[in-house]
Amino acid sequence: MKELYRDIEALLEQQEPFVVATVVGTRGSTPRKTSAKMLVRRDGRIQGTIGGGCGEAEVWSAAMEAFEDGKPRIVTVDLTAPIDGPDKICGGLMDIFVEPILPLKNT
Repeated sequence: MKELYRDIEALLEQQEPFVVATVVGTRGSTPRKTSAKMLVRRDGRIQGTIGGGCGEAEVWSAAMEAFEDGKPRIVTVDLTAPIDGPDKICGGLMDIFVEPILPLKNT
């Protein structure tokens, strides 16, 4: 987690845009718990995790939209839907706060 905060600090100093996705609520069985974070850079690279898989891809897509409109949002990841395969270990819901940090460049 310290590395993620160091990278956030560096991005702020460089005035580079980024998005922080934070788990703000969970219900049931989820891969990560409240306060887990994922950093999304403008080029789409991520650091950290909010759980992986399809849910993380959904949050990544919301982060990319946030770069475009500059608006924060809450994404609810539903892990209760049946999926094929015997290895399903989650079955809950996660609320993720997707927060764009879009510094204004000095001109």
